[in-house]
Amino acid sequence: MTSGFKAKAALSERGDDLYETPAVAVTALLERETLASVVWEPACGPGAIVGVLRAAGHTVIATDLNDWGCPDSEARRNFLFEQRAPDGCECIITNPPYKFVQKFVLKARELVPKVVMLLRLGFLESERRRNILESGDLARVYVFRNRLPMMHRFGWSGPLASSATAYAWFVWDRAHSGPTVLHRISWMPAPANDRGPA
Repeated sequence: MTSGFKAKAALSERGDDLYETPAVAVTALLERETLASVVWEPACGPGAIVGVLRAAGHTVIATDLNDWGCPDSEARRNFLFEQRAPDGCECIITNPPYKFVQKFVLKARELVPKVVMLLRLGFLESERRRNILESGDLARVYVFRNRLPMMHRFGWSGPLASSATAYAWFVWDRAHSGPTVLHRISWMPAPANDRGPA
């Protein structure tokens, strides 16, 4: 079967739940959202988000529970046990391990004024997340119009595919109060007839 769909691995098989973020997803975010000059990536993995942000001129404090080989990062730091953000950092951006996603969002919102996370669009659906989604500080959600390239588990050596899951960037901002604004974005170049005047 060549539909590009792959059944999700069982939680017991997913180990540390590391799925690398496609660089195009980060680039698409930077085209729409202004980030602080200093940001913290607390689940940095091998550095997929870190590399794009550093190339764009951001100072990125990169940490992770495990050592995945991300350059200039600090391993063996459990984000869920952190008591404060690194000095000078007021923004967290990450693609959290999905088995701890709610805990990551709650902890990040405690530590910094602005939180940006790449999450499944289905994160919006849960009744038990009302305190996270309806608190007034979920400022923006950037939904991808087209599915992202598949985020395979770290070490995956099988065929590459497109994701069967819809993803979005969620932005919590303490300076925001009121309804969440929904944006549709794309990681693909706009078709020639949509680009407007040259």
